[in-house]
Amino acid sequence: MLYVDLPTRGDIERLSAVRAGACVSIYLPTTPLTQDAQADRIALKNLAWQALEALRSRGTEKAQVAALEEALADLVDDDEFWRFQARSLAVLATPGELLTFRLPNALEPLSMAADRFFIKPLLRAITVPQSAYVLALAQGAVRLVEVSAELPSVAVKVEGLPSDVASAVGKASITDRSASGRIHGAEGQKVRMRQYARQVDQALRDRLAGSETPLILAAAQPLDAIFRSVCSYPHLVAESIAGNPELLSDAELGQASRALLDRLHRGDMEQLREQFEARSAQGRTTTDIAQAARAATFGAIGTLLVDIDDVVPGHIDDEGRVSFGDAGAAQGLGVVDQIAARALSSGARVLGLRRADIPGGTGLAAILRYAF
Repeated sequence: MLYVDLPTRGDIERLSAVRAGACVSIYLPTTPLTQDAQADRIALKNLAWQALEALRSRGTEKAQVAALEEALADLVDDDEFWRFQARSLAVLATPGELLTFRLPNALEPLSMAADRFFIKPLLRAITVPQSAYVLALAQGAVRLVEVSAELPSVAVKVEGLPSDVASAVGKASITDRSASGRIHGAEGQKVRMRQYARQVDQALRDRLAGSETPLILAAAQPLDAIFRSVCSYPHLVAESIAGNPELLSDAELGQASRALLDRLHRGDMEQLREQFEARSAQGRTTTDIAQAARAATFGAIGTLLVDIDDVVPGHIDDEGRVSFGDAGAAQGLGVVDQIAARALSSGARVLGLRRADIPGGTGLAAILRYAF
């Protein structure tokens, strides 16, 4: 089982706005297998040492370095923390705060020390869904299945989840009449299913609170439509796994959901490419870093696609002018990361992708709100 706590857009916006004399950003691949976690702890220790040495070489105050060193060492030594991991771990720390995010996608090891956090790898985690929940909903049974990219799909326990329609409404059968005789026939069965669906939604609300993981519904009609009409979870995927999910194993549901997520991502990328081409004809796109920096500074970017592996040394001043090759205040984090932070702060949609998925195969591509 993956233990994932993805950052929300709000988390990333807040982290991108942090400015401090000593900000440490560490990313490393991890394993969800507890017995193999010792190697990950050693990797974090080594990456932390690199960041602390970078701070010392810059003359950072000893008290700040000591505070970071203590916090990172405590994390390395936290046995309970290392029992529950995913595919990658992000550690973002200042002398007064340490945050961790367990991510479902595999990231390359990286350690940076600067006056702000390096956020691009986090963007990848929320751009491409690599994990999901599948709600297998039928009249006779319901279960929630957790799906990840590389581990077996498993059913997870949900407190308060009803076992079937009849028990949810306190009847031996959903064809039973109500005391008043009002609920009967096909229409009455739909009323019972709606009551059942509301109970399922309430149980999921408690289980998925604060999550942004996609929820995929596996159900037949009319239960599919009924659940969608009462579902309060904002990340319910529009496409369903059709048919009776009682006939599908957890593994089969996982396989179907991974294919569905892949289709959704490909469709999203295709729509973005089409939009980029259409806006290009209107003079409302750019792949030029200098122009994108100015556009981000003045809130002109609507959608920004960035290469999460690319680092272009440089600094952007308050007017959006770029000084290439001079890390400046960003101290090595790169121009593209600064552009992403400014775009986020103005409400832009920012996606962390591989270069092959970016129009023109460049380090970034921006769709502008207006010609700039």
